[in-house]
Amino acid sequence: MALVECVPNFSEGRRPEVVEAIIESMRSASNVRILDARSDPDHNRTVVTMVGAPADVVEAAFSGIKKAAELIDMDAHKGEHPRIGATDVVPFVPVSGISLEECVPLARGLAERVSRELGIPTYLYEAAATSPDRIDLADLRRGQYEGLREAIRSDPARKPDFGPTELPRAGATVVGAREFLIAYNAYLNTYDVEKAKEIARKIREKGGGFPFVKAMGFHTKPFVQVSMNLTNFRRTPVHEVLDAIRSEARLMGLEVTETEVYGMVPADALFAAAEHELQLGKGWTREQVIERRLEELGAGLTPLRSLSVEQFLDKVASAEPTPGGGSTSCLSSALGASLGAMVCRLTIGKKGYEEAQPLMLEKLERFEGLRKVLVRLIDEDAASYQKVMGAFRLPKGSEEEKLVRSRAIQDATKAAAEVPMRTAALSKEVIEHLLAVAPKCNKNAASDAAVGLESTLTGLLGACLNVEINLASIKDEEFKAQARSKLDSLLAGTKERVEAAVAGIRTTP
Repeated sequence: MALVECVPNFSEGRRPEVVEAIIESMRSASNVRILDARSDPDHNRTVVTMVGAPADVVEAAFSGIKKAAELIDMDAHKGEHPRIGATDVVPFVPVSGISLEECVPLARGLAERVSRELGIPTYLYEAAATSPDRIDLADLRRGQYEGLREAIRSDPARKPDFGPTELPRAGATVVGAREFLIAYNAYLNTYDVEKAKEIARKIREKGGGFPFVKAMGFHTKPFVQVSMNLTNFRRTPVHEVLDAIRSEARLMGLEVTETEVYGMVPADALFAAAEHELQLGKGWTREQVIERRLEELGAGLTPLRSLSVEQFLDKVASAEPTPGGGSTSCLSSALGASLGAMVCRLTIGKKGYEEAQPLMLEKLERFEGLRKVLVRLIDEDAASYQKVMGAFRLPKGSEEEKLVRSRAIQDATKAAAEVPMRTAALSKEVIEHLLAVAPKCNKNAASDAAVGLESTLTGLLGACLNVEINLASIKDEEFKAQARSKLDSLLAGTKERVEAAVAGIRTTP
């Protein structure tokens, strides 16, 4: 199947509710996977990375551009990063099953549709450019939004590829096709932005520096930043550029305090940097990286959380003891947290729910955090059971071996009880957050909140049951007493509160 990456850059990094509304519009438009979304308040910019089938990615990109045009006024926009529009740039990147040349029609089709349906002037760049002077994004951004307002009317060279020669408040958008790009920033221990600009001039291709490197100096907090786009990391590796920046900084009496990858990065770029730093020589190959070898072998060592739904259910239905009740309890509560996040997203930015927005933004962050931990516990629960089984397989021929085996069994069983105890505690948190959002959420999503409550209650009860089962084999009475006290606290009144909330949702018109 053809897979395309798309990395739209939006001119908003200070209002999380606007960013979330844009991302939600893309997520709900098609079946794309949002891999990353990163906002920078100094740049006042958000970079989103999504992957999907070509048609899905185009549809999601259009939806994001439309929502950004509704919510971002470029007349009021201020930020460090160059920009000409609410959606500043939208590149398509081939991932698999599709070539760079085949991404060009995607870019041109989107640019034409944006101009036709939204009235936004659009430009084509990189592989989709219609002339050599439009390949470089910096040339299209010259003068930024403020300068383009007049130039688009009066300068024939600045006429858009599609759309009007008049800028709306959403500005203009640049759409194109390119290979992978690494957005990489280096911070210097100075407040003098001219130092960062001087280094940027020396390392970028246009200044006679590295090929495939675009760089600028910015004032950020607390120190200044050399901000870079590396458009071909194989020809110009990240670590070579960093070495040059460090060298230039030392000549100024400065140092690089830290660096930052903004958005996603190919693994090979990091491998190359590690090989350089570790001075790995003859005999080294990347096949020595254990995760790579396991991927190649496909030896059934894939984490449970990485399986497809059907694969996971097949494993649960098999004769193997894991994944079992503990892992499925984690999954049940993770589903509840996922539904909670969905309910928040369906409420944020919706008319009539303005007062609930701060609550929904807060709870969305909570649900996402809880979901990720609960998903990791799916594998931890299965691993804890395997450790118990491993302890039972220890030798027991001598008295000493019996003692070692007995202690190992007790330690492993305690650990096996602690994992579902964590699941239970996290499940209770999910329930509390769902109870808070259910009365104030978008009424069209209230039933989803109810299903989330029921699913999470199932996860909580299942996790508590698994704790009890393990406690029966533990000899440490103090440990058992403390565990039972925690269980009592988690369960006290919870089922009744969930049932009452669900009943209220069921009877609400």
